[in-house]
Amino acid sequence: MQGVNKSKYWETTFEDSMDLLAKLPHIAAKIYQNTYKNRVVPSPAPGADWGKQLAVQLGYDSQEFTELMRLYLVIHSAHEGGNVSAHTTHLVGSALSDPYLSFGAGLNGLAGPLHGLANQEVLRWLTGVAKEVGGNPTDEQLKEYIWSTLKKGQVVPGYGHAVLRKTDPRYVVYFF
Repeated sequence: MQGVNKSKYWETTFEDSMDLLAKLPHIAAKIYQNTYKNRVVPSPAPGADWGKQLAVQLGYDSQEFTELMRLYLVIHSAHEGGNVSAHTTHLVGSALSDPYLSFGAGLNGLAGPLHGLANQEVLRWLTGVAKEVGGNPTDEQLKEYIWSTLKKGQVVPGYGHAVLRKTDPRYVVYFF
């Protein structure tokens, strides 16, 4: 049996990578539906982009939520290898490992409290917002809640690094 020529490795890697990317909205939606809803993932939206696909499979059909998912995906896709999970995925992938194994390694990087905990802190903070000001706060209510967080000497999780306390440049570009 003859192996694959080194110059052709990229072909199967590319195919597996695209397959994995296509499955991610469904995987995320399945986890969400199993954890918070009725365990049923809505059918995909034919021809929809990745953000719309995720919104639909999470069970939301509003344009606002779809735009939120698009923004969320762009922000999280822009890590470029500087955090633990992205760096680990790149590192394992650089050994020509299967893309599924590389992605799994990156997910394992989320287990540590300095990286994965950041996502949990964002969810904890957002839960506090909803508890304090309700599920549909006004801009003024959000502004007051954010200022109360900052005046307590805390950071708003998700903007800036929880250890370095630096403003996230993606926030500056998007909001100013």
